[in-house]
Amino acid sequence: MTSTSRTFRIPETDFTPTPRDVGAMAEVLEGKHGTFAAAIADFFAIYHGEKGDASRAWAWSGVAELVRSRERARLES
Repeated sequence: MTSTSRTFRIPETDFTPTPRDVGAMAEVLEGKHGTFAAAIADFFAIYHGEKGDASRAWAWSGVAELVRSRERARLES
């Protein structure tokens, strides 16, 4: 009787947010934290980057970028 070792690999879950998700995150931060929203998103990006979670760090960087671009648009109008 021979035994074979079976290794089951669980695929990694993709946490990449959709543009709609990034927009919702930006709106929540802006609503709760006002002018500090971009800085808070940057904090989370740095935190997750230092913990080795590149996908979450990338997502929070996108939120910070969106908050800043929305802020520029508001100031220019």
